[in-house]
Amino acid sequence: MDIRAWLKGQKISAEAYDADTLLAHFLDEMEKGLNGEASSLAMIPAYVGTAGQVPAGKPVAVIDAGGTNLRICIARFNEQGKIELSNFTKQAMPGRDHEISIVEFYGVLVDALEPLRDEFENIGFCFSYPAAIMPDFDGRLLHWTKEIKIPELVGKHIGAGLIDALGERGIFEKRVVVLNDTVACLLAGLAQGQAFCASSYVGFILGTGTNTAYVEQNENIGKLDGYLGAGSQVINVESGGFASFKRGALDLQLDEQSENPGGHIFEKTISGVYMGPITLELLQELASENVFSNAGGAALSIMKDLSTIHIDNLAADNGRDTGVLESEAFTDGDREIMKTVFTAVVDRAALLTAVNLLASVVKSGAGQDPEHPVCINIDGSTYYKTYQLADKVQAHLKTMLSERGLHIRCIQIEDAPVVGAAIAGLTTF
Repeated sequence: MDIRAWLKGQKISAEAYDADTLLAHFLDEMEKGLNGEASSLAMIPAYVGTAGQVPAGKPVAVIDAGGTNLRICIARFNEQGKIELSNFTKQAMPGRDHEISIVEFYGVLVDALEPLRDEFENIGFCFSYPAAIMPDFDGRLLHWTKEIKIPELVGKHIGAGLIDALGERGIFEKRVVVLNDTVACLLAGLAQGQAFCASSYVGFILGTGTNTAYVEQNENIGKLDGYLGAGSQVINVESGGFASFKRGALDLQLDEQSENPGGHIFEKTISGVYMGPITLELLQELASENVFSNAGGAALSIMKDLSTIHIDNLAADNGRDTGVLESEAFTDGDREIMKTVFTAVVDRAALLTAVNLLASVVKSGAGQDPEHPVCINIDGSTYYKTYQLADKVQAHLKTMLSERGLHIRCIQIEDAPVVGAAIAGLTTF
């Protein structure tokens, strides 16, 4: 069997897709989402902008409510635009181990902020859970994810609750801006981007999941309630939901078996949590075609799961743990086929990622001048740690950007949620 031809027929390899067609579909879905039409891209206004300068030396309180940890600190930016953190506290996210009340949740936050009450006026709150962001910079919790158990908070305004809780401790005249982690990723690039005269900004996360944020600059911004003015509205694309592209039969099968069939289609083709399962589906289908050795095929047929990390270590040949793939049931030839299959999965993810990023640049209307590129802050372990993925994304982008006369600069900001939340607190009000 010609494995590469088979992978192309399964819509797995990058060669199965036309980049221009993908881009046109992505841009069309973005436009529909902005216009309030049916779209696989939610295009949620974040109600924060990128026009303000990041002030040096001014303190701001930062809350980063992530999936595992709650981090609170005071942040300042020095004259070189580098963040300086103080009074840093870190603890498990409240409500993760057992159910708690609203009072208990805000009590944890206020306990950390109260000793710092005289050091800040504004609070940047990175809230990494599904929330509807409001024109007053607050966020209404839609539902919890990541096993957090604070049911009383669902449907409530996160920032307003914090202000009320602070007031009950006699702490007044504080302001809070709530933003999600992808918007924080975009804003985290602001200080560095301003230093090299960036014309616009994109935030992109590719880890367990994926999402994108960019700055909308054209007339569509006027159709969004509460917009801040031309050139200053950050849009949370919710790009993991993009669905306007063809998938193969095994992609569809994996989707049907997932916890949310029909949802997060794009995420299921490029994110870290899905690359291993996609590869296993493909390997088991090939095993049914007797492509592997007898022992290898039998081992694959009963395999229940495949870690993305293990198959990635095999492909990279880096000497790290490959889990069940180390089994003596597999021959060197079996492993070469596994590498070929996973490489195709990564190739497709790289092309789709590049199209996603390019669509955000095109939609921003910026980047035509090489002296003023679009600043793209990329975060996420899948992007940086998956074998050859980042290099392949950049290779696709180089070609596609050159064809369109567009210019970008990709950066990586350490601790992007904290940095972005600090910048939001300093520049929003």
